[in-house]
Amino acid sequence: MPELPEVETVRDGLDRHVLGTRVVDVEVLRDYSVRRHESGPAGFRDQLLGQRLDAAVRRGKFLWLPLVPATADEVPDAGPAAALLAHLGMSGQLLVRSGPGLAERSPHLRVRILLEPEGVGPAGALALDFVDQRTFGHLSVQDLVPTPDGAPGGLGSDLPAVPAPVAHIGRDLLDPALRRDDVVDAIRRRRTGVKRALLDQTVVSGVGNIYADEALWRARLHYARATDTLRRPEAHRLLDAAADVMSEALAQGGTSFDALYVNVNGQSGYFSRSLAVYGQEGEPCPRCGTPVRRDEFMNRSSYTCPHCQPRPRNGRW
Repeated sequence: MPELPEVETVRDGLDRHVLGTRVVDVEVLRDYSVRRHESGPAGFRDQLLGQRLDAAVRRGKFLWLPLVPATADEVPDAGPAAALLAHLGMSGQLLVRSGPGLAERSPHLRVRILLEPEGVGPAGALALDFVDQRTFGHLSVQDLVPTPDGAPGGLGSDLPAVPAPVAHIGRDLLDPALRRDDVVDAIRRRRTGVKRALLDQTVVSGVGNIYADEALWRARLHYARATDTLRRPEAHRLLDAAADVMSEALAQGGTSFDALYVNVNGQSGYFSRSLAVYGQEGEPCPRCGTPVRRDEFMNRSSYTCPHCQPRPRNGRW
């Protein structure tokens, strides 16, 4: 599943390619892909037509494009009240097509949004394609609601608002408005394993299985360590490690194991070549040489170095 670096890579691509364009047509090829939109495919289309894409914003694994209606040009104070919200699920892709690429239609194309840059007309048309092989992703138009702290809602925005379904999602480790001490307090208050807390999107968003394992390895913590035994410096060390590993992955375009994750131009990321423990069962730990161990974890896997990350008894030291 795409995690924060992969979603941020897509957000950055949308920011560079589609801002300022207006929606001139919407084609929903699979109704299920707009299942979270209350008024269905027809309502989804109607709410997008004529809207200008005003920004590309992300919080954790959610992406959204605030919408400015045509009437806002005559009413200067009429800012965005709604946004096109996207969640990529396990295999979702947002691909920008232009020129000859407009003729391309993936067999897994679910929604096509036709865009025109202002003042250019049909000659400059673009298509924003939502491609999703496994169909766990979704698009919808959602109302924007104020953030509790009044700070910008997510990376890429100066608007203190988020789509309503995102309001319960915590800020992520690359969000300038995140208060790191608050996250440390929230983690230490929980009575669970540290990896479960790190994956809890209401505590801190954007961290998934890959980067949780990499961060825990860097911080020399076992995934089963009880959160209420973490000392504050340990919790800060873990969050620093998670932020560092995701920043490094972002610089390499994210982590791609197959063709299901690509950026808006269809290109794969390369951070999979830099993974220390995730997916490395039996390979030597880059730090000490001990073979990496794989354990079952929440219907997934956890990868650790048994020497660098000794398992605590019952989660405690």
